[in-house]
Amino acid sequence: VQLQASGGGLVQAGGSLRLSCAASGFTFDSYAIGWFRQAPGKEREGVSCISRSDGNTYYADSVKGRFTISSDNAKNTVYLQMNSLKPEDTAVYYCARSQFANYCTKDGDYGMGYWGKGTLVTVSS
Repeated sequence: VQLQASGGGLVQAGGSLRLSCAASGFTFDSYAIGWFRQAPGKEREGVSCISRSDGNTYYADSVKGRFTISSDNAKNTVYLQMNSLKPEDTAVYYCARSQFANYCTKDGDYGMGYWGKGTLVTVSS
């Protein structure tokens, strides 16, 4: 299982970024994929998740209405479109794959079991 997040960078508050998670080594559309972030000195936070069983998507309250998760199965890639960015969105963002299920569980980690390296997002005020 390999997951590689990319697309991070420096953006001003109110701006947008699109993160990509390129996946390989498994049947892409059989597992849920989640996005997480960790800011300095803070615990990891589940940001969003996309289920394969029904296509449902889930978002943390802090990003609802601003972030959108989507999947391109032809490219084995999941995206996180981030709009109206705020300084508090600054963090290292990671993508992850579910351990077993094809859906996002309702615990804090969405049932993820495999994690990729992160990409840094910095939002300046």
